[in-house]
Amino acid sequence: MPITDEKQLAAVIDHTLLEATATTERIEQLCEEAKSYSFHTVCVNCRWLPLIAERLHNTKVKAGGVVSLPLGADTTKIKIAQAKDAVFAGADEIDMVADLAAIIEGDAKYLQNQFQAVLKICRSMRPAVVLKVIIESAALNHDQKIFACQVAQMCGVDFVKTSTGMYHGTGLQPVKTRPGWPCHGATIEDIKLMKETAPNCRIKAAGGIKTAKQALEMLAAGAERIGTSSGVQIINELRAGQ
Repeated sequence: MPITDEKQLAAVIDHTLLEATATTERIEQLCEEAKSYSFHTVCVNCRWLPLIAERLHNTKVKAGGVVSLPLGADTTKIKIAQAKDAVFAGADEIDMVADLAAIIEGDAKYLQNQFQAVLKICRSMRPAVVLKVIIESAALNHDQKIFACQVAQMCGVDFVKTSTGMYHGTGLQPVKTRPGWPCHGATIEDIKLMKETAPNCRIKAAGGIKTAKQALEMLAAGAERIGTSSGVQIINELRAGQ
């Protein structure tokens, strides 16, 4: 169903703050914004999950945490531990960075074992915790993107997600440490390829989405969720244009 108004758009936005310098005050503000704008999820580093779970209790806004951000290079054992920690801290959804080396080398066994191990933690909960796998599409070539999506679909993950929002073409950098550098994130072409390659998975577009036009184009291309730290600006922009 095409997005036609601000409420529909807000309902598919994961309101995100992943800066290492984020403070309690900013996380609480994030939660208040999410409740006010009726965003789908608040997505934060797992250190903040108990706080947002408390602030979002008895609301429709979901609590989301990240695993193995930004590199995805943690061992399966560590990713399992992080996922468990996130779940027990109150996460309704988990965004986990895939192991890029396994994708680039075509190591299906390693990637599959890791996806299935974390998915097992998510599926053990009632209701099940949503698992989104981040493939960092800007770091991959065409065949590697297809490979990552095929493994993700085979394992039954809920979402395949484009980006961490921290990839700058020369590697992964902490947020805002390289002023002026372009963030290589979601593209229309990648969304279409991911949707075609993993039709049983939902697609989350994230990375560099800062305008209503960008968000709507991603959704039109096949994304079903938008990850952005610019959710308030996006909705206000859409309101101003109506």
